[in-house]
Amino acid sequence: MTPSAPPARVRTPIAVTGLGLLTPGGEGAEATWEAVCAGRSLATRDPALDGLPVDFSCRLPLPEEDIDRAVGRKSWRMGRFAKLAVLAAREAVRDAGLDPATWQGARVATVIGCGMGGTEKWEEQYLRLDRHGPGRVSPLTIPMIIPNLAAGEVSIDLGARGVGLAPATACASGATAIALARDLLAGGLCDVAVAGGTEAAVSRLCVTGFWRMGALSERADAVAGASRPFAADRDGFVLAEGAGVLVLERAADAAARGARPRALLAGCGSTSDAHHPTAPPDGAHGAEAALRTALHEAGLAPDDVDHVNAHGTSTPLNDATEAALIARALPHRPSVTATKGVLGHTLGAAGAIEAALTILTLQHGRVPPIANLQAPAPEFDIDCVTKQPRPQHIRAALSHSFGFGGHNVVLAFTTA
Repeated sequence: MTPSAPPARVRTPIAVTGLGLLTPGGEGAEATWEAVCAGRSLATRDPALDGLPVDFSCRLPLPEEDIDRAVGRKSWRMGRFAKLAVLAAREAVRDAGLDPATWQGARVATVIGCGMGGTEKWEEQYLRLDRHGPGRVSPLTIPMIIPNLAAGEVSIDLGARGVGLAPATACASGATAIALARDLLAGGLCDVAVAGGTEAAVSRLCVTGFWRMGALSERADAVAGASRPFAADRDGFVLAEGAGVLVLERAADAAARGARPRALLAGCGSTSDAHHPTAPPDGAHGAEAALRTALHEAGLAPDDVDHVNAHGTSTPLNDATEAALIARALPHRPSVTATKGVLGHTLGAAGAIEAALTILTLQHGRVPPIANLQAPAPEFDIDCVTKQPRPQHIRAALSHSFGFGGHNVVLAFTTA
């Protein structure tokens, strides 16, 4: 069954005028871009996970004190996930050439997705309660853990007083945030949207939970080779942390202020599988409907797509389902990359980070390789980029994001 395209809708061209990234690849969009183009996994042993069956992760290469210093005097009240969002948002706004001191804050929306929230604070404060009693629990426990405080702290930091949203669609949260921001702009509910995702869930309980459900790689003897999207011998993902934020504006507004867009967000597709809490359905018809909706909104035919930034988790079921989807919906074999091989899986931040990397791929005309992949599994009829970056002129690209609960989001980007 091929999902039918939705009715036509009025398209409002949306420009991406700013990017901000904070990932295991480094601080800033260019550092992350260089890391994914190098094509080497950033997974390492993690002392915080000592003694667990999976004791490795992809962490930011920044000491906590450097993060706190960069955030400033209010960092003490924030969970790590909120700090990362604030720093990524500041970079994105600077990159867009906007000044929060002079913009009309009531017309600036903040949409920051997060799947888990402050997991490290949950664990820390529970241990205080258990060992020392209620009086030792921080009065800021709740603000440091609830997922919407990333959006809240970004709004406060930037003086953005418009619509504020915090979508939680698991590993699609960052992409959902971008799609929602597009709708706010198209509907005239804001003039600027600061949108993306954040996550800092590398904690003992989260790692153990993902391990117990069989989602994590157990390559403890070869940590740097653990995440291997679309490989025949893939066995799970490596948990990671990070944040990605985009600044979106109506293209006409960006042009009026002389801003040069990095790319256009041409279409978005969002669907639900209504199938299972964690597993995709056979055939991935919900994901295909999201893909076809994104193309329809963008006014693109399938063979207009030159490149796909895949969700590519390195889990057996997800990669098989996604590879079959790409081969079926895009049979002309566009280039495919999956940056979780380098950065690990940042959960609620992944969709926004990968959207930013898709935009950089469009701009640079260069597709990053999939780490730890010599060739895709023989049964996958897709054109995976391996070993080294591939020069390619790209006019249109898709970024896939799929989350627990059956959330599917596909974003279509085109050159500006």
